[in-house]
Amino acid sequence: MTLGGMSALHLLPALAVFAAVLILLMSGLRRGARLLPLDRPNERSLHSVPVPRFGGMVMMIALLPIALATVAASVVWVVPVCMLALVSAIDDVRGLPARIRFSVQGAAAAWVVWWFLGDSPVWLMLLAWVVTVWMANLYNFMDGSDGLAGGMALIGFACFAFTAWAKGDMVLATANLLVVGAAAAFLVFNFHPARVFMGDTGSVPLGFLAAVFGMAGWKAGHWPFMFPALVFSPFIIDATVTLLRRLYRGERVWQAHKSHYYQRLIQLGAGHRNVALIEYALMLAVGAIAIWGAFHDQIGVATGVVAVILFLSGWWVDREWARAQVERQSGTANGP
Repeated sequence: MTLGGMSALHLLPALAVFAAVLILLMSGLRRGARLLPLDRPNERSLHSVPVPRFGGMVMMIALLPIALATVAASVVWVVPVCMLALVSAIDDVRGLPARIRFSVQGAAAAWVVWWFLGDSPVWLMLLAWVVTVWMANLYNFMDGSDGLAGGMALIGFACFAFTAWAKGDMVLATANLLVVGAAAAFLVFNFHPARVFMGDTGSVPLGFLAAVFGMAGWKAGHWPFMFPALVFSPFIIDATVTLLRRLYRGERVWQAHKSHYYQRLIQLGAGHRNVALIEYALMLAVGAIAIWGAFHDQIGVATGVVAVILFLSGWWVDREWARAQVERQSGTANGP
Protein backbone atom coordinates (compact mmCIF):
# COMPACT_ATOMS: atom_id res chain seq x y z
CA MET A 1 0.00 0.00 0.00
CA THR A 2 1.35 3.43 -0.93
CA LEU A 3 0.36 7.01 -0.29
CA GLY A 4 1.82 9.33 -2.90
CA GLY A 5 5.16 7.51 -2.91
CA MET A 6 5.19 6.69 0.82
CA SER A 7 4.64 3.00 1.50
CA ALA A 8 3.70 1.28 4.73
CA LEU A 9 7.36 0.39 5.10
CA HIS A 10 8.13 4.08 5.63
CA LEU A 11 5.50 4.33 8.37
CA LEU A 12 6.37 1.12 10.23
CA PRO A 13 9.51 2.52 11.94
CA ALA A 14 7.54 5.47 13.32
CA LEU A 15 4.80 3.13 14.55
CA ALA A 16 7.45 0.95 16.17
CA VAL A 17 8.89 3.97 17.99
CA PHE A 18 5.40 5.02 19.09
CA ALA A 19 4.67 1.55 20.49
CA ALA A 20 8.07 1.25 22.19
CA VAL A 21 7.79 4.65 23.89
CA LEU A 22 4.21 3.93 24.98
CA ILE A 23 5.09 0.54 26.47
CA LEU A 24 8.25 1.78 28.21
CA LEU A 25 6.48 4.78 29.73
CA MET A 26 3.59 2.64 30.97
CA SER A 27 5.99 0.11 32.45
CA GLY A 28 8.18 2.76 34.06
CA LEU A 29 5.27 4.58 35.66
CA ARG A 30 3.76 1.36 37.00
CA ARG A 31 6.83 -0.52 38.18
CA GLY A 32 9.72 1.86 38.53
CA ALA A 33 8.27 4.86 40.32
CA ARG A 34 10.72 4.65 43.23
CA LEU A 35 13.74 4.56 40.92
CA LEU A 36 12.73 7.37 38.56
CA PRO A 37 14.29 10.84 38.74
CA LEU A 38 11.72 13.36 39.97
CA ASP A 39 11.14 16.96 39.02
CA ARG A 40 10.37 18.49 42.39
CA PRO A 41 8.47 21.81 42.43
CA ASN A 42 10.18 24.98 43.61
CA GLU A 43 9.43 28.69 43.60
CA ARG A 44 10.14 28.87 39.86
CA SER A 45 8.07 25.82 38.87
CA LEU A 46 4.65 25.79 37.24
CA HIS A 47 3.67 22.45 38.80
CA SER A 48 2.84 21.72 42.44
CA VAL A 49 3.65 18.00 42.89
CA PRO A 50 6.75 15.92 42.04
CA VAL A 51 6.58 14.43 38.54
CA PRO A 52 8.87 11.69 37.12
CA ARG A 53 11.34 13.14 34.64
CA PHE A 54 12.30 10.26 32.40
CA GLY A 55 10.16 10.75 29.28
CA GLY A 56 13.03 12.04 27.18
CA MET A 57 15.23 9.13 28.22
CA VAL A 58 12.57 6.69 27.02
CA MET A 59 12.14 8.59 23.75
CA MET A 60 15.84 8.34 22.99
CA ILE A 61 16.08 4.67 24.03
CA ALA A 62 13.29 3.82 21.57
CA LEU A 63 14.11 6.24 18.75
CA LEU A 64 17.88 5.91 18.26
CA PRO A 65 18.23 2.12 17.75
CA ILE A 66 15.27 2.06 15.36
CA ALA A 67 16.79 4.98 13.45
CA LEU A 68 20.07 3.11 13.05
CA ALA A 69 18.22 0.05 11.80
CA THR A 70 15.89 1.78 9.34
CA VAL A 71 17.22 5.17 8.21
CA ALA A 72 20.14 5.33 5.81
CA ALA A 73 23.18 7.25 7.09
CA SER A 74 21.40 7.96 10.39
CA VAL A 75 24.69 7.40 12.21
CA VAL A 76 25.58 10.96 11.15
CA TRP A 77 23.09 12.34 13.67
CA VAL A 78 22.50 9.37 15.96
CA VAL A 79 26.06 9.45 17.37
CA PRO A 80 25.97 13.14 18.44
CA VAL A 81 22.41 12.72 19.73
CA CYS A 82 23.61 9.79 21.87
CA MET A 83 26.33 12.07 23.28
CA LEU A 84 23.81 14.79 24.07
CA ALA A 85 21.29 12.35 25.58
CA LEU A 86 23.92 10.73 27.80
CA VAL A 87 25.26 14.00 29.16
CA SER A 88 21.74 15.37 29.60
CA ALA A 89 20.65 12.20 31.44
CA ILE A 90 23.52 12.61 33.89
CA ASP A 91 22.53 16.25 34.31
CA ASP A 92 18.91 15.23 34.96
CA VAL A 93 19.93 12.76 37.67
CA ARG A 94 22.97 14.33 39.31
CA GLY A 95 23.58 17.74 37.75
CA LEU A 96 26.58 18.79 35.64
CA PRO A 97 28.51 22.06 35.32
CA ALA A 98 27.37 24.22 32.41
CA ARG A 99 30.85 24.11 30.85
CA ILE A 100 30.61 20.34 30.38
CA ARG A 101 27.13 20.50 28.87
CA PHE A 102 28.08 23.30 26.49
CA SER A 103 31.32 21.57 25.48
CA VAL A 104 29.44 18.43 24.44
CA GLN A 105 26.76 20.47 22.68
CA GLY A 106 29.43 22.45 20.84
CA ALA A 107 31.24 19.28 19.74
CA ALA A 108 28.00 17.65 18.55
CA ALA A 109 27.01 20.76 16.62
CA ALA A 110 30.48 21.07 15.05
CA TRP A 111 30.26 17.47 13.79
CA VAL A 112 26.92 17.85 12.00
CA VAL A 113 27.77 21.29 10.62
CA TRP A 114 31.00 19.93 9.17
CA TRP A 115 29.14 16.95 7.71
CA PHE A 116 26.39 18.95 6.01
CA LEU A 117 28.13 22.27 5.32
CA GLY A 118 31.82 21.35 5.17
CA ASP A 119 32.13 22.86 1.70
CA SER A 120 30.40 26.13 2.68
CA PRO A 121 31.93 29.51 3.62
CA VAL A 122 33.30 29.73 7.15
CA TRP A 123 30.78 32.39 8.16
CA LEU A 124 27.89 30.11 7.18
CA MET A 125 29.34 27.18 9.10
CA LEU A 126 29.83 29.37 12.16
CA LEU A 127 26.26 30.66 11.90
CA ALA A 128 24.92 27.12 11.57
CA TRP A 129 26.96 26.04 14.60
CA VAL A 130 25.57 28.87 16.75
CA VAL A 131 22.01 28.13 15.59
CA THR A 132 22.38 24.42 16.34
CA VAL A 133 23.71 24.99 19.86
CA TRP A 134 21.04 27.61 20.50
CA MET A 135 18.24 25.31 19.26
CA ALA A 136 19.35 22.58 21.66
CA ASN A 137 19.21 25.01 24.58
CA LEU A 138 16.11 26.99 23.66
CA TYR A 139 14.11 23.79 23.29
CA ASN A 140 15.19 22.95 26.82
CA PHE A 141 14.17 26.43 28.02
CA MET A 142 10.72 26.00 26.47
CA ASP A 143 10.11 22.61 28.09
CA GLY A 144 8.24 23.96 31.10
CA SER A 145 4.53 23.36 30.59
CA ASP A 146 2.43 20.22 30.20
CA GLY A 147 2.29 19.14 26.55
CA LEU A 148 4.23 22.09 25.19
CA ALA A 149 7.60 20.64 24.06
CA GLY A 150 6.01 17.36 23.01
CA GLY A 151 3.42 19.18 20.93
CA MET A 152 6.08 21.31 19.27
CA ALA A 153 8.00 18.16 18.36
CA LEU A 154 4.88 16.46 16.99
CA ILE A 155 3.84 19.43 14.85
CA GLY A 156 7.26 20.75 13.86
CA PHE A 157 8.80 17.45 12.79
CA ALA A 158 5.53 16.51 11.07
CA CYS A 159 5.90 19.65 8.94
CA PHE A 160 9.45 18.59 8.08
CA ALA A 161 8.29 15.04 7.29
CA PHE A 162 5.44 16.20 5.05
CA THR A 163 7.63 18.59 3.09
CA ALA A 164 10.45 16.05 2.67
CA TRP A 165 7.90 13.45 1.53
CA ALA A 166 6.39 15.91 -0.97
CA LYS A 167 9.89 16.55 -2.33
CA GLY A 168 10.48 12.82 -2.72
CA ASP A 169 13.05 12.39 0.08
CA MET A 170 11.78 9.32 1.90
CA VAL A 171 14.92 9.03 4.04
CA LEU A 172 14.53 12.48 5.58
CA ALA A 173 10.76 12.04 5.84
CA THR A 174 11.19 8.74 7.69
CA ALA A 175 13.75 10.25 10.08
CA ASN A 176 11.33 13.00 11.00
CA LEU A 177 8.45 10.56 11.37
CA LEU A 178 10.46 8.68 13.99
CA VAL A 179 10.47 11.82 16.12
CA VAL A 180 6.77 12.32 15.46
CA GLY A 181 6.06 8.79 16.68
CA ALA A 182 8.10 9.30 19.85
CA ALA A 183 6.46 12.67 20.55
CA ALA A 184 2.95 11.33 20.01
CA ALA A 185 3.47 8.50 22.52
CA PHE A 186 5.08 10.87 25.03
CA LEU A 187 2.12 13.25 24.78
CA VAL A 188 -0.23 10.48 25.91
CA PHE A 189 1.35 10.86 29.36
CA ASN A 190 2.53 14.47 29.18
CA PHE A 191 -0.62 16.33 28.21
CA HIS A 192 -2.20 18.05 31.19
CA PRO A 193 -2.26 16.78 33.85
CA ALA A 194 1.22 15.47 33.06
CA ARG A 195 2.24 12.13 34.53
CA VAL A 196 5.77 12.37 33.16
CA PHE A 197 8.14 15.14 32.08
CA MET A 198 10.65 15.08 29.25
CA GLY A 199 13.72 16.36 31.06
CA ASP A 200 16.93 17.57 29.44
CA THR A 201 17.49 14.06 28.05
CA GLY A 202 14.65 14.67 25.62
CA SER A 203 14.48 18.42 25.13
CA VAL A 204 18.17 19.01 24.28
CA PRO A 205 18.35 16.26 21.61
CA LEU A 206 15.00 17.35 20.13
CA GLY A 207 16.18 20.93 19.71
CA PHE A 208 19.40 19.63 18.21
CA LEU A 209 17.50 17.42 15.76
CA ALA A 210 15.26 20.31 14.72
CA ALA A 211 18.40 22.18 13.65
CA VAL A 212 20.02 19.11 12.05
CA PHE A 213 17.01 18.03 10.00
CA GLY A 214 16.33 21.64 9.04
CA MET A 215 19.93 21.92 7.85
CA ALA A 216 19.73 18.61 5.97
CA GLY A 217 16.56 19.63 4.12
CA TRP A 218 18.00 23.01 3.17
CA LYS A 219 21.26 21.47 1.96
CA ALA A 220 19.31 18.97 -0.15
CA GLY A 221 17.30 21.81 -1.71
CA HIS A 222 13.95 20.74 -0.28
CA TRP A 223 13.18 24.05 1.41
CA PRO A 224 14.53 27.62 1.74
CA PHE A 225 16.90 28.63 4.53
CA MET A 226 14.11 30.33 6.50
CA PHE A 227 11.70 27.40 6.37
CA PRO A 228 12.94 25.53 9.48
CA ALA A 229 13.04 28.79 11.46
CA LEU A 230 9.42 29.52 10.54
CA VAL A 231 8.25 26.01 11.45
CA PHE A 232 9.76 26.29 14.95
CA SER A 233 9.30 30.07 15.25
CA PRO A 234 6.93 30.00 18.28
CA PHE A 235 9.70 28.38 20.32
CA ILE A 236 12.53 30.37 18.73
CA ILE A 237 10.94 33.78 19.21
CA ASP A 238 9.69 33.13 22.75
CA ALA A 239 13.07 31.86 23.97
CA THR A 240 15.17 34.42 22.08
CA VAL A 241 13.12 37.48 23.04
CA THR A 242 13.03 36.33 26.67
CA LEU A 243 16.81 35.82 26.71
CA LEU A 244 17.48 39.25 25.20
CA ARG A 245 15.17 40.90 27.72
CA ARG A 246 16.88 39.21 30.63
CA LEU A 247 20.30 40.18 29.29
CA TYR A 248 19.11 43.79 28.96
CA ARG A 249 17.91 43.76 32.58
CA GLY A 250 21.21 42.33 33.77
CA GLU A 251 19.67 39.11 35.06
CA ARG A 252 21.55 35.82 35.40
CA VAL A 253 20.28 34.17 32.25
CA TRP A 254 21.43 30.68 33.27
CA GLN A 255 19.11 30.63 36.28
CA ALA A 256 15.57 29.21 36.12
CA HIS A 257 12.78 31.76 35.79
CA LYS A 258 9.12 32.17 34.85
CA SER A 259 9.23 35.00 32.31
CA HIS A 260 8.68 33.17 29.00
CA TYR A 261 5.51 34.10 27.17
CA TYR A 262 3.98 30.68 27.72
CA GLN A 263 4.84 30.86 31.44
CA ARG A 264 3.21 34.27 31.72
CA LEU A 265 0.07 32.98 30.02
CA ILE A 266 -0.20 30.25 32.64
CA GLN A 267 0.38 32.74 35.45
CA LEU A 268 -2.32 34.97 33.94
CA GLY A 269 -4.76 32.12 34.54
CA ALA A 270 -4.94 30.36 31.17
CA GLY A 271 -3.77 27.05 32.67
CA HIS A 272 -1.56 24.32 31.22
CA ARG A 273 -4.24 22.74 29.04
CA ASN A 274 -5.39 25.98 27.40
CA VAL A 275 -1.83 27.22 26.89
CA ALA A 276 -0.94 23.96 25.18
CA LEU A 277 -3.97 24.24 22.89
CA ILE A 278 -3.19 27.88 22.10
CA GLU A 279 0.40 26.99 21.29
CA TYR A 280 -0.71 24.05 19.14
CA ALA A 281 -2.95 26.34 17.12
CA LEU A 282 -0.09 28.81 16.72
CA MET A 283 2.34 26.06 15.70
CA LEU A 284 -0.09 24.64 13.15
CA ALA A 285 -0.73 28.09 11.70
CA VAL A 286 2.92 29.06 11.26
CA GLY A 287 3.76 25.55 10.01
CA ALA A 288 1.06 25.75 7.34
CA ILE A 289 2.22 29.23 6.33
CA ALA A 290 5.84 28.03 6.13
CA ILE A 291 4.85 25.07 3.92
CA TRP A 292 2.80 27.34 1.68
CA GLY A 293 5.73 29.73 1.35
CA ALA A 294 8.15 26.92 0.54
CA PHE A 295 5.96 25.36 -2.15
CA HIS A 296 4.94 28.64 -3.79
CA ASP A 297 8.38 30.26 -3.67
CA GLN A 298 6.95 32.92 -1.35
CA ILE A 299 9.08 32.38 1.74
CA GLY A 300 9.55 36.14 2.12
CA VAL A 301 5.80 36.68 2.27
CA ALA A 302 5.42 33.76 4.65
CA THR A 303 8.13 35.20 6.90
CA GLY A 304 6.35 38.55 7.01
CA VAL A 305 2.99 36.98 7.86
CA VAL A 306 4.49 34.83 10.61
CA ALA A 307 6.36 37.84 12.01
CA VAL A 308 3.11 39.82 12.25
CA ILE A 309 1.29 36.92 13.94
CA LEU A 310 4.04 36.40 16.52
CA PHE A 311 4.48 40.13 17.14
CA LEU A 312 0.77 40.61 17.82
CA SER A 313 0.68 37.51 20.03
CA GLY A 314 3.65 38.73 22.07
CA TRP A 315 2.25 42.26 22.26
CA TRP A 316 -1.04 40.96 23.65
CA VAL A 317 0.67 38.84 26.32
CA ASP A 318 2.92 41.78 27.30
CA ARG A 319 -0.09 44.08 27.58
CA GLU A 320 -2.07 41.66 29.73
CA TRP A 321 0.98 40.94 31.90
CA ALA A 322 1.61 44.65 32.48
CA ARG A 323 -2.05 45.17 33.35
CA ALA A 324 -1.97 42.28 35.82
CA GLN A 325 1.17 43.66 37.46
CA VAL A 326 -0.44 47.09 37.89
CA GLU A 327 -3.55 45.51 39.41
CA ARG A 328 -1.42 43.42 41.76
CA GLN A 329 0.59 46.42 42.92
CA SER A 330 -2.58 48.41 43.34
CA GLY A 331 -4.14 45.65 45.42
CA THR A 332 -1.03 45.39 47.59
CA ALA A 333 -0.96 49.13 48.15
CA ASN A 334 -4.64 49.21 49.12
CA GLY A 335 -4.47 46.10 51.26
CA PRO A 336 -4.62 45.95 55.04
